[in-house]
Amino acid sequence: MSLKNSNKIDTNKYELEIAIDSATFCDAIQKVYKKEAKNITIKGFRKGKAPLHMIEKLYGEAVFFDDALNYLYEGALLSAVDEAKIKLVDVEKTDVTSVSKADGAVLKVTVVVEPEVELGEYKGLKAERVTPAVSDEEVQAEVDRMADRNSRIVTVDDRAAAMNDMTVIDFEGFVDGVAFDGGKGESYTLTLGAGQFIPGFEEQIVGHNTGDEFDVNVTFPEDYQAEELAGKEATFKCKLHEIKAKEMPTIDDEFAKDVSEFDTLEALKEDIKAKALERKAKVADEDVENQLIDAVVEGMKAEIPEAMIENRSNESVREFDYRLRSQGMDLETYLKYTQTSIDDFKATFRPQSEKQVKVRLALEKIVELEGLTASKEEIAAEYEKMAASYGIEVEQVKAALPESDVVGSLALNKAIDLVKASAEIKEVAEKSEKKAPAKKPAAKKSTAKKTTKKAETAEKPEETAE
Repeated sequence: MSLKNSNKIDTNKYELEIAIDSATFCDAIQKVYKKEAKNITIKGFRKGKAPLHMIEKLYGEAVFFDDALNYLYEGALLSAVDEAKIKLVDVEKTDVTSVSKADGAVLKVTVVVEPEVELGEYKGLKAERVTPAVSDEEVQAEVDRMADRNSRIVTVDDRAAAMNDMTVIDFEGFVDGVAFDGGKGESYTLTLGAGQFIPGFEEQIVGHNTGDEFDVNVTFPEDYQAEELAGKEATFKCKLHEIKAKEMPTIDDEFAKDVSEFDTLEALKEDIKAKALERKAKVADEDVENQLIDAVVEGMKAEIPEAMIENRSNESVREFDYRLRSQGMDLETYLKYTQTSIDDFKATFRPQSEKQVKVRLALEKIVELEGLTASKEEIAAEYEKMAASYGIEVEQVKAALPESDVVGSLALNKAIDLVKASAEIKEVAEKSEKKAPAKKPAAKKSTAKKTTKKAETAEKPEETAE
C-alpha cells in the first residue's frame, strides 16, 4: 500500500490517491473468505467448505472485493496520511477508482486536516495572580459546617415550630371546598424554609405546636404546572405531629478531638486555614495559567475546520454519558427527563469544545516551534504515575495507552510550563466579595410539594482544556 498523490484542494482539505498492491489485496480477499465461508453453502460441498474459486464462479469474482477493501481501508488511510505528513481530522469522501485481483485497488479519499497555525507572542506575557489569604471568618465558617455535620436531630416538645425545623405533618388540600388529586399526605416530613412546598405554605406552619390542627391558605402560582390549579386559592387542612431540630455540638477542644486528629480547637483552626490557603494557591496558579493560555489563543491565527469542533463536542457528549452511567443513569433517560433533544444538548458543549480545540492547536504549535519532547525517563515516570493513580500494573497502562500519546501529553505540558516560566506575573490582593442571598426555588410539578428528578440533579462535568 502506498500514497500515489497528495493534492491540497481547499483550505484544510486534501485529496489522497492511495494504491493497494495486488498481493496485499488478494491476501485480504483470502482473509475475508476464511471468515465468511462458514456461512456459505454450495451444492456438492459441506457448509463452509466451498473453495474460493467455486464461490467466485457462482457469485462473481468481486464477491469479496468490498469486504477486502473495508478490511484494508483504515490501515491504508493512516499509512497515506502519515506519508503525506498531514494531521487527519475527518474523512469527507472515499471513491474506489479501480479494483481487480490483477492490479489491486486505487482509492481517492478527500480528507479534512488540521489547520495551519500562526502564533503571536507566547513569551513574556503578563498575568495577575491573586495572593491567597484566609480570613478568621472563613475558618469559623468551616468549623460551623463541621459542627453542622456532627449535629444530631432531636424531638422538640417545649416550643412552637420555627424556620429550619423538621416537621411531621398530615395535610389535605381543598379548592372551593373540594379535595383535589395529589393534595393529600400523611406523616410527611417537611423542613420549614426548604422551599419544598408552594410559596406561603411552610411559613404558616411556623408558630404551631405539636398536636395542633390548623388551616394553611395559599394561592397556586399562575405558571403552576398543574393547569387546573394554576392561580387558584386553596386551603390545606393540616395536623402537626412532631417537631424536630438540629442540636449543635459545643465548639471547643473536645469537639476538635471528636472530629479531627487534633487535641485543641486552635490546632484544628490552624489546619483548616493551612489547607484553605493551599487550595486557594492552587486556584490562583490555575487562574494564571488560564490567563496566559487565553492570551496565546487570542494571538493565534488559524482557520479551524468545523469537524474539529464537532468531534470534540461528540467526545464531550460521550464523556457525559459515561459519567451518567457511573451514577446509574444514561444519556437517553437524562434527555427524556430534561426534555432536551440530543442536538440541543450537544450544542451546549460547543463553546468549551471550540476553546479546547484552539488551546490544543496553540500548544501543539509551541511544541513544534520549540522542539519540545519527552525523555525516556519522563515517559517511564508518567507511566508509573498513571499506574499508581489507577492502582494497576505499568504494563497494563502501556497496553491501553500508546507511548506516542504520553509523549504528546508531556510535550503539551512543557509548552504550558514554557509560557509560564517566561511570563511576568503580578501579585494582587484578594478581593472580598459579598455573597448574594440564595434564591428560593420556584414551585414545580405536583400539588403541595415539589418533585426532584434524579436527572435534574445531574450536573454537566466541568471540562478542562486539552
